[in-house]
Amino acid sequence: MKHGKYKNLIFGSCCALLSVNVTAQVTNGSFESWSGQVPTGWTTIDSGIALTSVNTPVKSGNLAAAVQVTTATQSSTDLQQQVNVEAGKSYQFSTWIYHTEGGVKARLVVDGYHGYSDQFNVGQWQQLSYTYTATATTAINVGLRFYDGSGFDGNETVYVDGFAPTSATPEPPQSCQNNSVTLALMTDNYGSETSWKITNTTNTTVASGSGYSNNQSVNENLCLNDGSFTFTILDSYGDGICCTNGNGQYTLTHAGTTLASGGQFGNRQDHAFTLGTTTPPPSGDGYYASTAGLSGYALKTELHQIIRNHQSQGYSAIWSFIDQNERDRHFEKDNSILDRYSEKPTANDSINYVSTGSQCGSYRSEGDCYNREHSFPKSWFGGQIEPMNSDIHHIFASDGYVNSKRSNYPFGEVGSASYTSSNGSRLGSASGINYSGTVFEPIDKFKGDFARVYFYMATRYQDVIANWQNNTSYSNAVLNGTQHQVFETWVINMLKRWHNEDPVDALEQARNQAAYEFQGNRNPFVDHPEFVEAIW
Repeated sequence: MKHGKYKNLIFGSCCALLSVNVTAQVTNGSFESWSGQVPTGWTTIDSGIALTSVNTPVKSGNLAAAVQVTTATQSSTDLQQQVNVEAGKSYQFSTWIYHTEGGVKARLVVDGYHGYSDQFNVGQWQQLSYTYTATATTAINVGLRFYDGSGFDGNETVYVDGFAPTSATPEPPQSCQNNSVTLALMTDNYGSETSWKITNTTNTTVASGSGYSNNQSVNENLCLNDGSFTFTILDSYGDGICCTNGNGQYTLTHAGTTLASGGQFGNRQDHAFTLGTTTPPPSGDGYYASTAGLSGYALKTELHQIIRNHQSQGYSAIWSFIDQNERDRHFEKDNSILDRYSEKPTANDSINYVSTGSQCGSYRSEGDCYNREHSFPKSWFGGQIEPMNSDIHHIFASDGYVNSKRSNYPFGEVGSASYTSSNGSRLGSASGINYSGTVFEPIDKFKGDFARVYFYMATRYQDVIANWQNNTSYSNAVLNGTQHQVFETWVINMLKRWHNEDPVDALEQARNQAAYEFQGNRNPFVDHPEFVEAIW
């Protein structure tokens, strides 16, 4: 049976009903009133968490609640309150969360479980919200539950403020005057683990669902305004809804167009879409807010500050990432392992890896097995050194034999090839790039992907990369020994050309999001391709 460890900050289940009004107003939701270390109107049940009032950071008012999670094992650590709701009325519940380390994540409780906070979004406030329509006049539980995440050290403080529903609002109209969107969802054998939400550009939840039964077929008709949105589906256990424990799937459609679909993911999958004529904002705007007005190496340095403290998951975890996220959902869409050294974007692949059973292993020819390719060779940064050795942004699934052919040669453009892989990737003597050594040339479809990986490496490791130049003869050929330009001029010119000729696509955007969920940082040059020209 699937299980996991968790801590609860729950406003709910076991205490007598408090006196509240029918508009579901939470008592002391702003945490302004305290009696010792207990916020007025709330009851701490046991010692799994410790509460204190703080005057910084606060979202509104003068005080907030500092919740110190102190247990590393499953237990009840409840802070609870009940509110009355009236049948047929809708209520907007929300609260603000401020993560300090990123080792735990918060989950909203409103008569059930609804969505998670972004545990990697540290040092700033984020909002969780859920629209609840009451089916009966009764009391419901509201609150938060905290779950261990990667990096939890047994003691972490999360701040909470502004837990408040709005007054009751009428049920939504039956006819949609804007954009009618339909969600078709089939759950797997563990339906209670599945939830979803749609958020707008301010990260406000405009629709959501959870509390499903096993193998349940769900059809939701939604009405959305014009604008840009993100559909997020979540699995609390982390194995998606297909295909380990059932054959769940989801499809979100509008006017015959598929906005989102899938079933195989990890903890979550995000799909950005736009309705009407609104132009979607660049990805991760809030993530890059501190870069406003910057250019040149000042911009690069600020980007380094934003992405430098990612949470390494270790080299062995790469297999799981590949299994969940390196699947062909973009070309043949056959769910095979997507290998950029054998993938044929416009024809059937000669080589197909369909499961984790094909991991290397030994190989004698292309097609024997696949492994984990450091597109920025690990010998260049000194070998099995963290966090570079497990940084998922530059590690891809690749055929073991082709990977061995690539070795630690630079990327480049080949004049005379000594080896050509099944999809046309080539090894041979460089030509036309102001470098005369042996190089490896990926196919045109993936050249921009690798270029943006190299710009990421130059930025993420700006503080140490100048020391890597002399680790090997090939790192010396590529790196120029500085922390700003980083690469030799011939490399910069080639990478910029690859970047422009093979622009960011949906495959790269999806992988960037998956990498963010995996280790907590993004590739800025996928989110903002214009940063390349602004810096180099």
